[in-house]
Amino acid sequence: MRDLQQRLQQRRDASLYRRRRVFDPVAGPRMHYAGREVLAFCANDYLGLAQDETVTQAFLEGVERYGVGAGAAHLISGHSSAHQALEEALADWLGRKRALLFSTGYMANAGIVQALLQPKDLLLQDKLNHASLIDAGLCSAAKVIRYQHADLDSAAQQISAHRSRYEQALLATDGVFSMDGDLAPLPALSQLCSQHDVQLLVDDAHGLGVLGRQGRGTLDHFGLGVTEVPILMGTLGKAFGVFGAFVAGDNALIESLIQDARSYVYTTATPPALAVAAQAALQRVIADDWRRDKLQQLIQRFRHGAHALGLALMPSSTAIQPIVVGAAEEALRWSQALLERDILVTAIRPPTVPQGSARLRVTLSALHEEQDVDRLLDALQQIQMAKVR
Repeated sequence: MRDLQQRLQQRRDASLYRRRRVFDPVAGPRMHYAGREVLAFCANDYLGLAQDETVTQAFLEGVERYGVGAGAAHLISGHSSAHQALEEALADWLGRKRALLFSTGYMANAGIVQALLQPKDLLLQDKLNHASLIDAGLCSAAKVIRYQHADLDSAAQQISAHRSRYEQALLATDGVFSMDGDLAPLPALSQLCSQHDVQLLVDDAHGLGVLGRQGRGTLDHFGLGVTEVPILMGTLGKAFGVFGAFVAGDNALIESLIQDARSYVYTTATPPALAVAAQAALQRVIADDWRRDKLQQLIQRFRHGAHALGLALMPSSTAIQPIVVGAAEEALRWSQALLERDILVTAIRPPTVPQGSARLRVTLSALHEEQDVDRLLDALQQIQMAKVR
């Protein structure tokens, strides 16, 4: 146990110690924390559906009908008519044959990789993929090779060097990268995979709901379909504002996951009431273009103001707008200074991001207003000026 204490102290000394805070929602992006109201710019509720009245009412109606839990795994007795209806609605929305619900995106990615790849197979990954994809690779029997972030030449070099030695190959990438906010070069990656008989998996957790027609995500943004990207993973806890995840693709893919994905087979299904709420959220995602339009306006306003201040933004056109400050202790200092001004922005530090790239991960929501963005920019300017002095 002394070793654990030593490791914890080392984290504290390196400004890498993680602490939980207790928050309670007020309304929209405002929260209660430590006896006061704070304006939050750190949630993934991009469309503002987590507190939407329609979605909340659907959840309550789901509880009245189904209760608060599924009671068993999907393959036992936990797969309700609500789950089935949601899977069919998601597949229809995305133009795919079928969809399969998972409890979390982490479990979905683990299930895909574990079910589809064997010891004689190859998994290629972007170096900045989400931890769930990285960990899926670590737990896989397949050979794992990582290529430079969003670098087509690097991916091509790795495929040329390794593909011929393996029976099956899968390339996995985020659609929108969760810490940088940039988009994967999906059209070029799709073409590369097609040329070398490599399956393509896109984790579009941060693109679905936000990008594309009716919020169909990064694939729709680039005009790609099931032929170009046969395996799509999406989550329901970000733009949908609910909870859960799914994989969408053809019948053979979904049946294979039902048979072999251990993170699907051996876990209790999510509460049916959540599936009811998610289907209501899907209707809002499809119908409410104003949410995406407003979000884009807020993104442009923030980027324009941040550039005017000389802040180090990343090349992101999405709701994820990181401000790179460098050292972990500096990111903590900026985050604390904002909190002292009743603004909540989380400091993201290694190992979540590479050494020397600690940042403030600003995320915007359709529930923010222009004056909220201006308030954040004013606070950032104050902190910047105080540092100069």
